[in-house]
Amino acid sequence: MRLRLILFALIAWCFGLQAMAQREYSPNLALGVKAGATLGRMSFSPEVHQKFVQGFEAGFKVRYTEEKIFGLIAELNISQRGWAEDFARDEAPEFSYKRHLTYLQLPLLTHIYFGSRKVRGFINLGPEVGYLISDRISANFDYENYGSIQGFPQGYRTNEQLRKKIENKFDYGIAGGAGIELLFRDRHSVMLEGRYYFGLGNIYKASKSDFFAASRTSAIEITLSYMFRVR
Repeated sequence: MRLRLILFALIAWCFGLQAMAQREYSPNLALGVKAGATLGRMSFSPEVHQKFVQGFEAGFKVRYTEEKIFGLIAELNISQRGWAEDFARDEAPEFSYKRHLTYLQLPLLTHIYFGSRKVRGFINLGPEVGYLISDRISANFDYENYGSIQGFPQGYRTNEQLRKKIENKFDYGIAGGAGIELLFRDRHSVMLEGRYYFGLGNIYKASKSDFFAASRTSAIEITLSYMFRVR
């Protein structure tokens, strides 16, 4: 499944580049800013009882489009991901643990758009790389010594991740999203987008001798962008 997703994203991305190269329309260049919210979650093996953790995303974007259908978007963002432990599932709702992983990320996306000169729908898809710049834990218990806490759930749940330091700061994956763009005053527009990031890298080492076989980030991102056409 993961291999199919990668191949699909790369094919779509390359198709967009090829289509742009073959068309001879006047290009548009726009610069913009974006901000919004994220819902982060991890893919762990062994399984970790978790739920989404809320974060933020903000950054800059550059969009190059042809007059018909295709374009490219490059962004430089600060994006929060991570996870929250689901202790209610272990019948211990009095405990709370959230871990925010903040990344400096660079997506390079094929931009496919359609619609009128005032309202457009669009689809974005392509690869993304990132680098961890902050790792912040918020908990109401001593996660470094959880084994000595009376009533703390152990034995039947995975707790190794609670105090384990991030071992791989570099991340990479596939991002895809869709949204709507409202254009006004010729050079201005506002874009509302929902996007999903599927990480392919692990935050912890994943050799046969390591505890986690997989520890990949993922996130749902809802952002609002303002774009200004400079050409």
